Amino acid sequence: MKIGIAMRNMGTQSSGEMMAQCVLAAESAGLDSIWITDHIAIPPDDAEGSGGRYTETLTTLAWLGGLTTRIAIGSGVLILPYREKLMTAKQVATIQDLTGGRLLLGVGIGWMDAEFRAVGVNRHRRGLISDATLEFRNGQEFLFKPRPVKPPVLVGGRAPHALERAARLADGWLPMARDAASLAEPIAQYRQMTSALNRPRGQVVVLTRLSLEDSDEARSQLAQYRQLGVDAVVSSVSYDSSAEFADAVGALSQFIDSSA
Repeated sequence: MKIGIAMRNMGTQSSGEMMAQCVLAAESAGLDSIWITDHIAIPPDDAEGSGGRYTETLTTLAWLGGLTTRIAIGSGVLILPYREKLMTAKQVATIQDLTGGRLLLGVGIGWMDAEFRAVGVNRHRRGLISDATLEFRNGQEFLFKPRPVKPPVLVGGRAPHALERAARLADGWLPMARDAASLAEPIAQYRQMTSALNRPRGQVVVLTRLSLEDSDEARSQLAQYRQLGVDAVVSSVSYDSSAEFADAVGALSQFIDSSA
């Protein structure tokens, strides 16, 4: 089971200097992956914790990839209805090519009403738009290079719709969870869906918050996820400085060998 960490590409923690220090700390410690989130237009009444500052996800992932050589870089999650299909595919392919295949593409359908209004997209069509993006076929012949190995596409969200979308159109499921027990039934459902569709088993990558202040508790949490067949755990952490992030990375890195 792989171990990753979530980094803030928002608020005061999203300065270039701090994000560079954070991603290099995670890579040096041997963590498998580092993940960022996605918002484009935060309304003033929902800006607590960020002040409305978010760096754009694909641009930031490309930049992080240029700073590093080994660690996988993930979107947790990229909101598909906000973005035009062909340009998004081109950006994703470029990042995957230039980083040597290190992109992990978590995707989602979004939820924030104000943000959908800001980008001019009907929120009630977000599922249909997302499916169309994942099924991208326009019937037009054209050269599309670079064409690297496709990054793993992981669908974020809850059962039942996210499970069905992940089983039918993607390479895995990317749920958020407070604990392993809440995932036992939906993971079993996801496995049943992929089997019924005669599709590959699919990855399960869990976004959660490990109790890093208590190593025994964190180890127990990881054991429970491992027992469910989870392929990777990505822990969020609280920090106001790169030094605090590095401390969290150090606490998390002690579980790498035992989770391999």
